[in-house]
Amino acid sequence: MYLNMDKQETMVNIIITVIFYNILTTNAIETWWSLGMNGFEAWRNPQLFILGAQPVCTHLRGLSPGQTKLCQLYQDHMPAVSRGAKLGIHECQYQFRNRRWNCSTVDDDSVFGPITEIASREASFTHSIAAAGVVFSIARACREGELSNCGCSRKLRPKGLDRDYIWGGCGDNAEYGYRFAKGFIDARENEKNHPRHSRELSRMLMNLHNNEAGRRAVYKHTKVACKCHGVSGSCSLKTCWQSLLSFREIGNFLKEKYDGATDVKFNRRGTKLERKNPMYNKPTKEDMIYLDPSPDYCEPNKLTGSRGTIGRSCEKNSDGMEGCNLMCCGRGYNTHKITLTERCHCKFHWCCYVKCRTCKRVVDIHTCK
Repeated sequence: MYLNMDKQETMVNIIITVIFYNILTTNAIETWWSLGMNGFEAWRNPQLFILGAQPVCTHLRGLSPGQTKLCQLYQDHMPAVSRGAKLGIHECQYQFRNRRWNCSTVDDDSVFGPITEIASREASFTHSIAAAGVVFSIARACREGELSNCGCSRKLRPKGLDRDYIWGGCGDNAEYGYRFAKGFIDARENEKNHPRHSRELSRMLMNLHNNEAGRRAVYKHTKVACKCHGVSGSCSLKTCWQSLLSFREIGNFLKEKYDGATDVKFNRRGTKLERKNPMYNKPTKEDMIYLDPSPDYCEPNKLTGSRGTIGRSCEKNSDGMEGCNLMCCGRGYNTHKITLTERCHCKFHWCCYVKCRTCKRVVDIHTCK
């Protein structure tokens, strides 16, 4: 017998309330993701690195003890880690710009607020995209010669590459990026031993799995980039190397994994996670997993960290998540007109400038009630 929609929503809300009962009076958990919000400032002060000064890593909030030790060993890596975290946060906000939960950040070191304490699909995505960002940023930093422990990629020549092409150049070092990101990001999860069947153990296993999914999204999906050489662009010679996909492509890939994430639970021994529904495919290491249902994110809720969708813009004629019907959760929407001023009728004049006119147009903007 199936529950009707009202009862299903009530059950979801009860589950979420139980999960957060012990979090109401506590502060949001700090994470290393905060390096993407404020981590750059620490690296702009060269005095922090002078001999005898207090190690910069102890001043960075959000690092676990293990991550702090790795920071002290690989201080030159930390600006790239910070860039990777920032890259992940921005990509999350792009991918969810048209969703009820739009990956908004908060003004503390938890970055996303209490939402990530729910072991939902959204938490899965934040872990995956942040891990992907670090692999991506470290791999690029290696190629650019910014790090003392790595350089260009040493990946072997692909078997299918044309024999006339030269395998050379300086490729993105995805192999090193993957290894460093695995050690740094997973350090927080591996520092504690949790009892079987405990909530802490299930969340640790979920985080580790989703961290790995994010890293593999970068490491397993590199491409071959090539450059032509020759007189007048004749391309008589071609040099090729390993290159990362654009981070937008990686974000798109992980968004698909989010949409197809697998609901999991403990196995009988309480030591591993398995599918709740055996009819679904077993998740691979590139797939995302989650433990808890997601809130509807329709109304502001301090308990879950939801900001609601009141005032959010929506598309009147769309049936998708960005459409006013779904985005506004059935509350309806307001319509108002705004005047846009933009450049138009641009012409190129010899030589060498572009002259444009200024045009105004009135457009309708729809926002949720």
